[in-house]
Amino acid sequence: MVTWRVPFNRAGLVGTELDSIRDAIANGHISGDGPFARRAEKQLEELLGAPRVLLTTSGTHSLELAALLLDLAPGDEVIVPSFTFPTTASAFALRGAQVVFGDIRPDTLNLDERKLPDLVTERTRAIVVVHYAGVGCEMDAIVRVADEHGLTIVEDNAHGLFGAYRGRALGTFGRVAAHSFHETKNVTCGEGGAVVLNDASDIERAEILREKGTDRKRFFRGEVDKYTWVDLGSSYVMSDLLAAFLAAQLEQRSSIQDARRLLWERYDESLRDWSERLGVRRPVVPQHCEQSYHMYYLLLPSSALRDALIAVLRDQGILAVFHYLPLDRSAMGLRFGRSSGCPVSADVSERLVRLPFYTSMTEREQTLVIDAVTAFSPA
Repeated sequence: MVTWRVPFNRAGLVGTELDSIRDAIANGHISGDGPFARRAEKQLEELLGAPRVLLTTSGTHSLELAALLLDLAPGDEVIVPSFTFPTTASAFALRGAQVVFGDIRPDTLNLDERKLPDLVTERTRAIVVVHYAGVGCEMDAIVRVADEHGLTIVEDNAHGLFGAYRGRALGTFGRVAAHSFHETKNVTCGEGGAVVLNDASDIERAEILREKGTDRKRFFRGEVDKYTWVDLGSSYVMSDLLAAFLAAQLEQRSSIQDARRLLWERYDESLRDWSERLGVRRPVVPQHCEQSYHMYYLLLPSSALRDALIAVLRDQGILAVFHYLPLDRSAMGLRFGRSSGCPVSADVSERLVRLPFYTSMTEREQTLVIDAVTAFSPA
């Protein structure tokens, strides 16, 4: 096993996570929907102003739950950016929908809203947006297209918790939004997620879908005298042990975000001269967007230079990584989707590198990365 001087990511304790886990065990409720789950859900509801938030076992399961809510059928189409994680697409392909891949903007790397009208057909049911690196998509234009064609918006907000677009929180624009609390995210519990229900009429059914398709939640509230199978669904409920860890992290969200903002800004300032000299593109954050400080990436002039930089950093014990491969060119994308071509996604995929970035990163660790990057130049 390689021991990195600076890993790509390192999850850490920021508050009372271990005490909360001990309390969950002492409470005698470590399965789903316990007191810590409700605490975390309430924090997220208040933060986002959402009618209901339900914790799930992963961001992937939140997307699958969203797809179930949409009642998709074979022949339906869902527009998804090509430059994203596979489950952004597979959650909808699992319901029989055809995935229509859209290209991304060359600046923010978000779904290119200018190309949306050409992707919509009479079979389109939904648009899935991904707020890449926690920078908001151009939601005014996307909402306009959705309203014109009667489409549902789903937000894959795995990167965007604490971000905003024109002052409005990311995760509140769509009918439903999916969040991730994987160990690489700003706030984590190792593996976990949440589905944000922005339409109160979805709450009762979402509870059923999340509880294996049963009305078990209604039974526990005393609304029915027994529960049974009433809909399709699966087991998407987060253990209260994980919820305890998550709730403690959410309570420290201000300090987490402060630390990540300082790290991001130091990278951006320290790498400015070097990037301009070599023609390297730093992240673009429009003035009307408040980013979440989820990651720091660079776009090198070529794939060869990107690979060379990753190799140089690796030789110095620093783990930097590439990101998504274009889904429209993947084996499953070709099987379950269609695309008229996503050249920006393909180009960005070959040139992007993500630098080490985590809340507990020390000044010394970041200095090692900065020094190694700024010492790099083409042969």
